[in-house]
Amino acid sequence: MIMKINNKNNPVIVERSKALSGIINTPSDKSISHRALILGSLCIGKTKIHNLLLSEDIMSTISALEQFGANINVNKESGITTVHGFGIGGLLQPSKKIYLGNSGTSVRLLIGLMSSCDVCVEFEGDQSLSRRPMGRVLEPLKEMGLEIISNNTNNLPLKLQGTALPIPINHKLLVPSAQIKSALMLSALNIRGRSTIIETIKTRDHTEKLFAYFDADIEVKKNEVGDKEIVINGQKRLSRREIDIPGDPSSAAFFVVAALISKGSKLRIKNIMMNPTRSVYIDYLISMGAKIDFINKYSKCGEEVLDIEVTASELKGITTSLEDAPSLIDEFLILSVAAAYAKGESRFCGISELKVKESDRLEAIINMLTLAGVDCRTQDDDLIIRGNGEVSGGSSIMTNYDHRVAMSALILGLGAKSQIRIDDISPIATSFPDFMEIYNRIGGNFHSG
Repeated sequence: MIMKINNKNNPVIVERSKALSGIINTPSDKSISHRALILGSLCIGKTKIHNLLLSEDIMSTISALEQFGANINVNKESGITTVHGFGIGGLLQPSKKIYLGNSGTSVRLLIGLMSSCDVCVEFEGDQSLSRRPMGRVLEPLKEMGLEIISNNTNNLPLKLQGTALPIPINHKLLVPSAQIKSALMLSALNIRGRSTIIETIKTRDHTEKLFAYFDADIEVKKNEVGDKEIVINGQKRLSRREIDIPGDPSSAAFFVVAALISKGSKLRIKNIMMNPTRSVYIDYLISMGAKIDFINKYSKCGEEVLDIEVTASELKGITTSLEDAPSLIDEFLILSVAAAYAKGESRFCGISELKVKESDRLEAIINMLTLAGVDCRTQDDDLIIRGNGEVSGGSSIMTNYDHRVAMSALILGLGAKSQIRIDDISPIATSFPDFMEIYNRIGGNFHSG
C-alpha cells in the first residue's frame, strides 16, 4: 500500500477525449536548467540563460544559490535569466536552512557543490523529498571530507559540514545515477588536484557537456576495460557563458504518448532535445509501431534538438533492455501507459530504481494500471504489462505528490472507456507548469473532481 501524502486538494476527473491536435512547444529541460544555474553561479561575472524552466524545482535551486551568494535575476517577459556568480569555492555561509521542496536533483547537486567548501548547511525538503535516500550521494563525498552533523544519515533534514581541505575524488559509481555522478563532479571542481569518476553503466551526460561548455578542465575517455572515465582537474576558473536551454524530452514524452493512444490524433511537438541518453524512449515507441516523423534539426548548447510530428498509432508490446534502464528511468511511467494501450506483452527490465524516485513509482504504475483494468505484475527486477489495445478506467488514482504519476494518469484517462479520477494534480508544477493549459488546448477532456 502506498503511504498517503497530504495533497493540495486539486483533484480532476478525466473523460475519454476526441482526437488531439495542434502545435505545442516542449518546456525547457529541467536537468540542464538546474546545471546551468549552478555552473553560472561558479563563474565570476554574468552568465545569461535563455528559456530557463521556471518550475517549482528550478525556483528551489535559485533560492539556494542566492543563499550561497549568487545574484540571480529572472526576467519572465524577455525569457532571460542573468546569474552573477561567486566563483569556484566562493560559496557564502547560508544564514538559514535551505528548503528545496520536492526537488531531488536540487538537493543532490547542491550537496556535491557545498561538500568541498568550508560551509555548514542545513537542507530540508517536503514530505516526499524527505523520504528519498541520500546515503548514496553522501557516502562517496564523506571520503573526500564531507561531514554529517545531523542524526539523520540517509534522509532530509540533513545538517552537513563541507571541508576546507578536500581530498581528490577517485570513485567508481556502484549505482547508475546522473545525479550522484554530477554531485561528485561539482565537488571535484573545487578540489586541488585530479579527481576521477568511473561510470560502468551509461547515464545522462549533460553535466559533462556543460563542464566542457563552461571551460572546466575535464577529460572524458574510455579506460582499459571499456568503462567511462571522467577526469577533472579542480580549481580552474570557469568561463562565463550565454546559454539557450533546449526542450525537455522527458516532459515531451507525455504528449507524444497522448497523441499515439488517442484515435485520429496528430500533434506537432517542437524543441525536443535528442540527447541519446534522454531520447531512448522515442526509439522504443517507434519499435512499438508509433508513427513519429522528424521535421527540423538544429542545436542548442551542444545538444541536438528536433521538431516531431506524432500520429495516432496501433501499438504492440515490446521488451526494453537492462542496459537502457537508467536512460528510461523518467519515462517508464508514461511508457507503461503506452504499453497499457498496446496489444501484447511488454516487459520493462531493470526497474528497481523506480522505487526511490519522488514516490515508489513501480508501485504507482501497478496501482494506476491495475485499478484501470490493465493486467500488470512484477517478475524479479522486471515489470510485465499485458495490453489488449484498450483501457477500462473507472478508477481513482492517488498521485502521492509525484508529478510524473499525475501527468501519466492524465494521459491514461484520454482513451479510457470510463472516467478516471486523479486525487491531486498540483505536483505537476514542480516540472511542467504549463501542462494543464496545453492538455486543455489540444483537446484533453477533464473537469474538476
